Amino acid sequence: MERSVVLVKPDGVQRGLIGEVIHRFERKGLKLVGMKMISLDDAILDEWYAHHKDKSFFPSLKSYMKSFPVIAMLWEGKDSVATIRKLIGITKSREAEPGTIRGDFAMSQQYNLIHASEDLTVAKKEEALIFKEDEIFPWEKTDTSHIYLDEELKS
Repeated sequence: MERSVVLVKPDGVQRGLIGEVIHRFERKGLKLVGMKMISLDDAILDEWYAHHKDKSFFPSLKSYMKSFPVIAMLWEGKDSVATIRKLIGITKSREAEPGTIRGDFAMSQQYNLIHASEDLTVAKKEEALIFKEDEIFPWEKTDTSHIYLDEELKS
């Protein structure tokens, strides 16, 4: 099973949408294996957004991400990275499809409520940046047989 990191960003925390985000992922059938509230620091953000470091918006992005705590979650499931990306919608929230988290609750490109790992490589990097091994909880989700076919779990 894949794992993917999700952050409820400062605007999502301020707007009280943490429960809505968790609710949607749980309804989809994903399994929450780690969660905590944290304040992001420069060291984490410099590594997290290394691909944006030379862009003009980087200082304001860092300032925004440090403005309030975030909720960091680690979700597990078959093809979880792609599934979560579909559930959250595109970055420019005004253009996100209705039914996605951003499409239903956001209007901004920066204040877009949520971050999700963009691919499996990034997910593994982000997981290592945010979660210690003892903060990840493998557990048996007893309704898995009602979410996946046995064949899907083998591949």
